[in-house]
Amino acid sequence: MRCGLLGQKLSHSYSPAIHSEFGEYSYDLFEVEPQDLAEFFNNGNFGGINVTIPYKQDVMKFCNELSPSAQEIGSVNTILRKPSGELFGDNTDAAGFRKMTEALGVPVKGKKVVIFGSGGSSLSVRYVMKSLGAGEIVVITIEENTPETLKRHENAAILVNCTPVGMYPHVNASPCSLDYFPHLEGVLDLVYNPARTRLMTAARSRGIPAVGGLIMLVGQAAVASEIFTGGTASISKEKIASVVSKLRRDMENIILVGMPGSGKSTHGRILSERLGKKFVDTDTEIEKAASCTIPEIFANEGEAGFRTKETAIMEKFGKESGLVIATGGGVVTRAENYEHLHQNGVIIFTERAIDELPREGRPLSQGDLTKMYEIRLPMYQHFADITVHVDGSPEQVSAKILEVLEREIYNN
Repeated sequence: MRCGLLGQKLSHSYSPAIHSEFGEYSYDLFEVEPQDLAEFFNNGNFGGINVTIPYKQDVMKFCNELSPSAQEIGSVNTILRKPSGELFGDNTDAAGFRKMTEALGVPVKGKKVVIFGSGGSSLSVRYVMKSLGAGEIVVITIEENTPETLKRHENAAILVNCTPVGMYPHVNASPCSLDYFPHLEGVLDLVYNPARTRLMTAARSRGIPAVGGLIMLVGQAAVASEIFTGGTASISKEKIASVVSKLRRDMENIILVGMPGSGKSTHGRILSERLGKKFVDTDTEIEKAASCTIPEIFANEGEAGFRTKETAIMEKFGKESGLVIATGGGVVTRAENYEHLHQNGVIIFTERAIDELPREGRPLSQGDLTKMYEIRLPMYQHFADITVHVDGSPEQVSAKILEVLEREIYNN
């Protein structure tokens, strides 16, 4: 059976990787322009497809039959070709979004919910929020997203982003400032790449729970897979959780921070080989971009000039996926680097004894390392998701990093 994903821009889709875990069928990407949609359905060689932006409502007219939920929601994201050739349209987004709300852990009943976006995903979100007993549901379109509008809804408890704002590669964008919502209790962002959008980061910095769209993506795919296979692939909650964890292992970056000489590059290369991920040494990338060495940058532009170049490299590679990134020792001295690195990765502080740190070829390591460490330690701790002590061979430390990642990150 030939299945796949229909959309306009799909080059960074996770769907093929997800469906390879759920069913024994081929899964392709069908990038189709709006003017070619009718031709796709007239000549489409598929048994089942998922549908994403911007076609979840447009495809309904090509379906011969709709499920009750698709009819009520007014949106289709899963289509099955029956033996007769007729197309059956269903909506599995609702099931996936319900899993997101469960992961958020914030009661919805009686609460005011603000939804950004009015497309097909928004319709599914409204359907679920209504079923959960939300007190008031407000939809804000892109055109309506103004300060005046946001001020009218300052009593919102739940925000849901159903727009592509903040999606890769435009990762620095957010649908709104959370300053407009002083009573906010939870944020749900349907964007799944990056793993932590600007909206989610802003929420968590305020102590507000926030969940990204990966759970919804995997949850809806599980239900779609059952539809494609006629129910023969019964997918458990445990299997869904396992696929989410696997995707995180495969897609999220591993970022090493720590004092100069703490072994970040050495451990990064070992991790890269073991995991099959591309290795990036940011100091090397800075030198490539500047066409000179780091000591030369310091000599010509000072530390401020170097830090500006360093932040540009963090922005470039931080939004990518599936990398092992070794950073320079002072990356933590600029707060903006945290968002660049954390948006799509797990940050590990490699802590090493001061008297074991090498100094040669490191401009800022020629002075008082103890004082530098005392200043930077709180910064490393703020950046880091986990801390690993460098107290063995490179192979031993790298093995320890992998063990801690499995225990504290990927299986939680």
